[in-house]
Amino acid sequence: MYKWAFLLIIGGAALWGTIGIFVQGLYDLGFSPIEVVAIRVIVAFFVIAALLLIRNPSLGKVNFRHLPLFFGTGIMSIVFFNWAYFTTIQEINLSVAAVLLYTGPAFVTIMSRIFFREAITGPKVLALCMTLAGCTLVIGLFPVSAGQLSVYGIVTGVASGFGYALYSIFGKTASRHYSSLTITFYTFLFASAAMLPFSGIVHSAPALLTMEGILLAAGLGTIPTVFAYLLYTAGLNQVESSRASIAATVEPVVAALIGLIVFADQLTTWQFAGMALVLLAVLVIQKRRKPAKPSPVNANV
Repeated sequence: MYKWAFLLIIGGAALWGTIGIFVQGLYDLGFSPIEVVAIRVIVAFFVIAALLLIRNPSLGKVNFRHLPLFFGTGIMSIVFFNWAYFTTIQEINLSVAAVLLYTGPAFVTIMSRIFFREAITGPKVLALCMTLAGCTLVIGLFPVSAGQLSVYGIVTGVASGFGYALYSIFGKTASRHYSSLTITFYTFLFASAAMLPFSGIVHSAPALLTMEGILLAAGLGTIPTVFAYLLYTAGLNQVESSRASIAATVEPVVAALIGLIVFADQLTTWQFAGMALVLLAVLVIQKRRKPAKPSPVNANV
């Protein structure tokens, strides 16, 4: 079950890595980053609502006192980290923003220690260092010049990593009470409610009423969103939050490979080395510690 849970997490992260295919298409149609985020969460909400109705409408019932958990996953995590991430891209650049986003696993590890009493072990620290270094190489940040940086951009970048981390914390707590379908439904209900009034997507909606726009929006809301979060949340129920967040760093590896295959991007030796580091870190972190053997009992006692 434990290894299957890890596969679910890696599968979800791999689907996150496909997001560039759909986002680039929507950018080409003239949508802004914040509008793309709105499209993503709103389409995801309708897709997950349909799945919930088909499978079992009773899964929509939740305890009122648990609603803050979904406020956490939907608004404090998804909406906040997307805002901070796109702000960082505007302040600095995409590569630096992406690396700062992947400070998330470090935040998850610290918060999991505080809230869930998860141990901070040597392998976890090693895997964290490997994933951060690997993501830096995969994204092509190395080397970086000081002229690319700004204090505000660094603050919002680290904030995006913190917001990204919050999903694993709130999602882990919610998974003790609800299925991944219920958690994903309420996550995107809250996120959609927050994004709809402020994104301006209502005025840009007519641009979606083309076959290309509909397919891109449906793909974005389904593959790297609904399916990805369903898989990740299901795996999160069986795996420590810190381990899950580290395993999820396979996302930029998948994104880089898609860039190579779909967009004919050229990858450097450094980027391939970064991919190897991330994958090695996932292998390190997925090994479960064996419980200590009980001391032999002396029969003469």
